[in-house]
Amino acid sequence: MSAGGGPQGASGGPAAPGSPDEAPAGGGGAAVAGQRRLHFPEGPAADPAGSHHERRIRSFRPRRGRVTTGQGEALRRLWSTWGLDIDGREKLDLGALFGDPAMPVVLEIGFGMGEATAQMATADPGTGILAADVHTPGQGNLLSLAERNGLTNVRVANGDAIILLREMIEPAALAGLRVYFPDPWPKKRHQKRRLIQPEFIELAVTRLKPGALVHCATDWEPYAEQMLEVLSASSELENTQPDGGYAPRPAFEGPNGRPLTKFEGAGLNKGHVVHDLLFVRR
Repeated sequence: MSAGGGPQGASGGPAAPGSPDEAPAGGGGAAVAGQRRLHFPEGPAADPAGSHHERRIRSFRPRRGRVTTGQGEALRRLWSTWGLDIDGREKLDLGALFGDPAMPVVLEIGFGMGEATAQMATADPGTGILAADVHTPGQGNLLSLAERNGLTNVRVANGDAIILLREMIEPAALAGLRVYFPDPWPKKRHQKRRLIQPEFIELAVTRLKPGALVHCATDWEPYAEQMLEVLSASSELENTQPDGGYAPRPAFEGPNGRPLTKFEGAGLNKGHVVHDLLFVRR
């Protein structure tokens, strides 16, 4: 998976061409992005926030995988109904977005190809999932899965999750935050790009309701240690584990469960150890 389970940050997924030290801008990257917009004129924008937000170090790498016919068709038909571009221009009315003012909404940052997101949405139809990512094939695949399974509680957000949180989500609006398998950025010089940093958590907790659950998972031990340190340092979060450590992997059938993904299964087969972290907003 990606920013958990996919391109917002995926543990070991293929990266887009270009230098890992700079966020893509202009040149060939802009040309490819422009082509994507031409292929899906009614789909996700190539750079929804444009130039009206500051340039900064990003925690994700765009993934320009091939879009299948089915994914492209889903983007063309369903984006205007179930998709939104993170342009940072106005606050979202989550009740209106999901068609139910009483529906609790969780934000999932990074969803890869969307299989796990669709499974969680199916298992808990009373909770809305605002799933943010920058991976065009994954966006199309999740839309297709949502339609195929009759899911009305999934919305797909395209763009930078930081801008989404900071500019578009109202304070105390979210019932939860999920970050599964974000990019670990293993090289020391790149670790500043990791999503789970004090500044990110400081922002995120302001958008969470009291009692909201923050659920992170990673199979990269040094990143797990950083996550635990950063989350534990927040005065607004409380670890669900009495010993202040990692949580047992929640069974998918139980509360706060997450399904086993192909990516996670492959890692487990290689001997990777997966750490879950469960914290509650005070």
